Amino acid sequence: MLGLVVGAAVAAAVVALARRREPVEARRRRERLIADLPFAAEMLAACLRAGQPTRAAVEAVAEAMGGPLGETLAAVGRRLMLGADPEEAWAVAAAEPALAPLARAMTRAALSGAPVADVLARLAADARQEARALSAAAARKVGVHAVAPLGLCFLPAFVCLGIVPVVAGLAAQVLVP
Repeated sequence: MLGLVVGAAVAAAVVALARRREPVEARRRRERLIADLPFAAEMLAACLRAGQPTRAAVEAVAEAMGGPLGETLAAVGRRLMLGADPEEAWAVAAAEPALAPLARAMTRAALSGAPVADVLARLAADARQEARALSAAAARKVGVHAVAPLGLCFLPAFVCLGIVPVVAGLAAQVLVP
């Protein structure tokens, strides 16, 4: 009976954890956006420094980048081409948490008229630093995941072979006069 209750509790915990987990496609998309953001920001800054208008720079970077970041930038470029306000056009990118700083910087530059190339270079450096931090955290996480199965295998064996005989021996001495 106890095994049935424990099995049901473990099954419920596994189902709850599986539902909370981020889908693989969404995780890969987010990771690719984070990895591509520094390159896109630097290319966008280079295009703007070269004198291209914002729309042309966004379209050129979108075509060069491809992937989810390229698709998002292409959507921004289409909106800019159709004459949307910068806030509306960059709202597509702001919807992605990884691209929100880029969208804020580009919107702020478009509304104020301030040069944005230096801001984009700083954004690229920050994005690279964040990517390094995420990869270091993932590397530490691998070590923990590698040790967990060993602990699950060796701990019961240690208890059965090391602790149970000692407790049984002590109990036999205490209980038998």
